[in-house]
Parts: sequence; structure tokens; C-alpha cells
Amino acid sequence: MNAPRILACALLALGPLTVEAQASPRPRDITVDERLATAAGLAVGDIVVLTPVAGSAGDTVRIAGITRRGADPSEVARSEYRVRVHLDHLQSLTRSGDRVGRFAIQSRGGALPDSVSAAINAAAFGFRAYPAAEVAVETSATFRVINRFHRAIGVITIVASAIFLLCITLLKVDERRRDVGALRLLGVSRASVVKSVVLEASLVALVGSAMGALIGWGASALVNWYYQGFYATPLRFAIVTPGIVAFAVGLSLVLGVVSGFLAAQRLVRTAPLELVSQ
Repeated sequence: MNAPRILACALLALGPLTVEAQASPRPRDITVDERLATAAGLAVGDIVVLTPVAGSAGDTVRIAGITRRGADPSEVARSEYRVRVHLDHLQSLTRSGDRVGRFAIQSRGGALPDSVSAAINAAAFGFRAYPAAEVAVETSATFRVINRFHRAIGVITIVASAIFLLCITLLKVDERRRDVGALRLLGVSRASVVKSVVLEASLVALVGSAMGALIGWGASALVNWYYQGFYATPLRFAIVTPGIVAFAVGLSLVLGVVSGFLAAQRLVRTAPLELVSQ
């Protein structure tokens, strides 16, 4: 049996919890979360003592497992530690009797969550039932605001990038005015000039979008590596999905074709002799 360890944590919302070096012939099993195990240096099989009040007598328990938090955005910034015990064990530790702060109910048989919550609320006073979807919406309000903010930044970035791409394309095409004028004098049609410029702009857009996808993948991997370790959570803070890549490539290709076409039209509308003389 491993030696007892000293541990301070919070048991649900019932106040501080301390661990004392006491022995018990038949310790009950508990589980602790990964953050607590890392901070206190605990491992499976360690013996600790749980008490509802610091300095008071408690129960000797054994750590039977270490749990990892789920990918819940509402729990990322919370710094409390978690200990899971059996319900009767919790009642004996806290001497709270048949009381509970909150609990979850799973409906079966195709019952709608709204109808189930309405039936529970109509049964008695003193508590309130909410569908899980409504709880998720309320707890993720901050993240929905951040999502809108990022979407606005994305729209502004796309518009600015389109204008910048058009300006660069116009400058590059203007540098080849003499070459295009010479080709026109040799009998190359306007359509051929437009196609060549559009094709070149499309290739540049595809190469740029591929480089952007690689940079985005690397940046998201770095962000996830740092913040998942910092918060001890499997939540992914940045993702690059196939849908995002396809949207970025498609948008880049459309902007490249449009900018190339506009730049080529500005060039072919000028007389060949005028292009050569400039």
C-alpha cells in the first residue's frame, strides 16, 4: 500500500477539503481529475484522507482512477480541482442528508426535452429544470460573442485581401504593357491575352492558398499544443477542417480569376501601338 499523501482540494461546491495522514483498514475508492493529480503529485493507488473541514477528522480513501476533463469550453477557464466520490460517501462526509445542488436526467422513449422539463417544473416548487441545449446556450454566450467577432474580422480581412490582390495584379500587368503590345502587333488576339493573364492569376491564387493552408495548420497545431497543456484539457482551440480549406481555396481562386480578368481587360482595351510606345 502506498504511503498517505497530503492533499487540499474542493469537493463539488461544499467548501475546502484537506487530506491528513491517517490510516484506514478498508479505504473506499475515489477518482481525481488530471489537473489535481498533476498539481499534487498523485497517482492511482495512493491513499489520502478526505475531510469536509480543514483540520477535522475524515475518511481514508484510495485513488482508484484519474479522470480527464471533457472538451467543454465553459470549463476551460475554471481553476478548481475535482474529486468524485460515491453519493452515500459524499453525504456522510458533508453530513448534508438528502440534499443535492443539481443533477441530470436522461429521457428515453423519444420524449422531447422541452416536454420533460415542463412536466418536471409543473410537479413541484423549489427547483427548476432546463433542457441540456438551453444550458449549453447560456453557458456558451461568451463564446458566441467571440465567434461573431472573429467572423467580422474574417470578412474585413477577405475584403482587404481582395483589394490588395487586385492592386498587385494591376501593377504586375502594367509592367508587361510592352510585351503585350508586341504580342498584339504579332497577331495575338485579345481573348488569348485575357486567358493567359487569368490563368496566371489563378495559379498564383492556388499556390498562395496552399501555402496559407499549411501556415494555418501549423499555427493551429502550435496554439492547441500550448493551451491544451496550459489548461489541461482536450479542447481544441484552433482547427483547420477540410471545409475551411475548401472554402479558402475556392474563395482564393475566385478572387484570382476576377482580379486577373479585370487587369487583363484594362490592358487589352488599350491600342497595341500605345502599349509599345509607353
